[in-house]
Amino acid sequence: MSIELKLSRINRVYRPSEVVEGKIIVRSSSSISHYGIRLAVNGSVNLQVRGGSAGVIETLVGVAKPISIVNKIVEVRPSGKIASGTSEIPFSMNIKQPGEKKLERFYETFHGANINIQYLLTVDISRGYLHKSLSTTMEFIVESDRADLLERPVSPEMVIFYLTQDTQRHPLLPELKSGGFRVIGKMSTLCCLSDPIVGELTVEASAVPICSIDMHLLRVESILLGEKIVTEQSLIQTTQIADGDVCRNMTLPIYVLLPRLLTCPTVLAGPFSIEFKVAIVITFQSDVAKVHSKSDPTTPRLWLAMESLPLELVRTS
Repeated sequence: MSIELKLSRINRVYRPSEVVEGKIIVRSSSSISHYGIRLAVNGSVNLQVRGGSAGVIETLVGVAKPISIVNKIVEVRPSGKIASGTSEIPFSMNIKQPGEKKLERFYETFHGANINIQYLLTVDISRGYLHKSLSTTMEFIVESDRADLLERPVSPEMVIFYLTQDTQRHPLLPELKSGGFRVIGKMSTLCCLSDPIVGELTVEASAVPICSIDMHLLRVESILLGEKIVTEQSLIQTTQIADGDVCRNMTLPIYVLLPRLLTCPTVLAGPFSIEFKVAIVITFQSDVAKVHSKSDPTTPRLWLAMESLPLELVRTS
C-alpha cells in the first residue's frame, strides 16, 4: 500500500495567488475504508544557529521560533472507501484566498545554512485507531506574486572595482607586496534572479604569476536571537573566471548564473534578513598555497587578493 502526491506543474513553482492542483495517487492490493482524506499546506521560516560565529550564544537557539507564513487544511474527500488497485484523487487548493488575512508575508522559497523558507503539502488519509494513517509530504516552490514584483527594469549600471596590493586588508606574500599587481573590473550589483550576474575583469599587471581568478557567491544570513543579531556568511557557489596566468590587459567576461533554491530576493525582515555578496578572489602561484590546498576559499590568505561587493537580488515581472 502506498500514497503519492503529484502536482500539475512539473517544476512545482507557484505564486501565492495561484491554485495548487494535482492528484493523490493511492496504490493498494485491497480496498480500504477511511475516515476522510485531508490536504494541509504549511509554509514557514525556520531559523536556527549552527554554531560558528554564533557558538557563544547556542543557549539562545530555542528563542528563534519558526515564523508561520501559511497553515491551512482542506478536506478532499469525506469518509468512504478506496477501491483496490491504483486510485487517482484530484485536488485543488488556494494557498492564499483573495482578501484572506494572512499570517505573514509570502517570502520566496529559500534553502540557506541557518534560514530555511519552505512550503509543504501533506496529504493524510485517516483510518481510525486500528490502522496507521497513510500520509506523504511534498515540497513545492513559491515565488512572488506578480502584483508584488518590480515593474521597472533592473538598472544596467555597473559598479567599478579594483584590486591592488594596497587595497588588501590582510597580510600578503612579500613578493606580492613588493612586486605589486593591479586588476580592474566592473559588475552589476543589482541583479534580477532570472538573469545572470554580468561584468568584466582585466589583469593590468602582476609581478607574481596568477593561478586562478574565481567569483564566490555568498549568502549573509542574520537572525534576531533575544536582543542580539547573529550574522553568518557562507559560500553558495564558486565560478571560475580564469585558469592559469592570464594575458595582461585582456578583458575577461564575468557571467554567473544564480542557483534557484539557494538564492531568493534580498529580504530585510524584522526577525531575520537574507542578503548576498560576491567576492572576486585572485589566487597567485605560491608554494605556500600548495600546502594549504584545502583551505576555505573565502578566508583571506597570504597568496590571495580579494574584493567583496554587496549584491541585491530582485524578481521582476
